[in-house]
Amino acid sequence: MHMTFLLYDGIEPVDLAAIGVMSMAKRVIPELSYETVASTTAPVLFSNGLRVVPDRVFDEVSSVDVLLVPGGPGWRKASEDAAIVSFIRRVAPSGRVCSICTGAMILAEAGVLDGHGATTKVEVVAPEVAPLSEMSARYPKIAAQRALVVDEEVVVTGGGVTLCIDTTLHLLERQFGSEKVYEVARIMEYGAARRANRARFLETL
Repeated sequence: MHMTFLLYDGIEPVDLAAIGVMSMAKRVIPELSYETVASTTAPVLFSNGLRVVPDRVFDEVSSVDVLLVPGGPGWRKASEDAAIVSFIRRVAPSGRVCSICTGAMILAEAGVLDGHGATTKVEVVAPEVAPLSEMSARYPKIAAQRALVVDEEVVVTGGGVTLCIDTTLHLLERQFGSEKVYEVARIMEYGAARRANRARFLETL
């Protein structure tokens, strides 16, 4: 499985944990690979000031195995960026599209969630509006639901912030099986946290 991780200004650094999971998982599943992609080669500014240099630019990517769209406070601007939306629409039919946290709002704007169930971030600081509520109000073609993961085969959406870890483990499990992913979670020392999240959230598969 090859993950193409979309970069844009304003990503929440926690969402880089998806790449961290892939990095750890390579110890158990050596054939895994990943890269970052953005509209230009310029360093991408994360929400806390961290700068990340993309591996490739949109024009160099003709297809994807898994396209992962992260979230963060920059999602609103990203969802209005024609280059980002166009890239998602172009490559989405070639593989599986996955979002973590508010990355689902970018997918929603690109139209790839229409006709599907989806989830996104729920917990916010008042007076912010929960992105899940905003998704439900703004995109009536999407069946928005509070969940750990909503898996609709070609489109997978994960819940908010640290649930990016669970979502990435889910993607690995569906392709490589529960035994290998149990081992990945073990060496990450995340087994108990994963069980707790599964107990408190719905998984829609």
